[in-house]
Amino acid sequence: MTAPSTFGLIGLSSEARNLHWLLTNLVEEVPGILSVAVVSSDGLLLLSSDADRNKEAREARQARGTRQTGPRGSAADLATIVSGIGSLTVGAAKLMDFGGVKHTMIAMDEGSLFVMSISDGSLLGVHGSADCDMSVVAYHMALFVGRAGHVLTPELRSELRASLEEPRTAEDAR
Repeated sequence: MTAPSTFGLIGLSSEARNLHWLLTNLVEEVPGILSVAVVSSDGLLLLSSDADRNKEAREARQARGTRQTGPRGSAADLATIVSGIGSLTVGAAKLMDFGGVKHTMIAMDEGSLFVMSISDGSLLGVHGSADCDMSVVAYHMALFVGRAGHVLTPELRSELRASLEEPRTAEDAR
């Protein structure tokens, strides 16, 4: 196992760094996970596995000859999809009067999409490969939610949003 990178995490609180670490472990340790996004209740991306935001990860990926995968390769696209599916399933649950939505799994020919509630309307979205073990992915997502849910406070959500909105340099944008 490789240690998660702390590049770009300087200046973040220990809670924010811990969430980044949990997300990195989720992606690195669970076979078949291609990309991950944590989305706030208002649909904004809070945290992602989008390596293109990180120069060090991008260079390592280029050295391996691999590319970012996911919906059009963008964590923002995954966040949009997760937010939309989350909203749709919450509406369906209200209409059917069955209580809150815990998780949603969508199996497609070429991959899978998982959406799980974290807390206060926040969602964890995972894009998985076609050959991923859906039960293993769901189990590890539940572990992430259990560990992250109690620390995802409004203050931490604001900090995570601000860290994603920081202007990128021209070199990082490549």
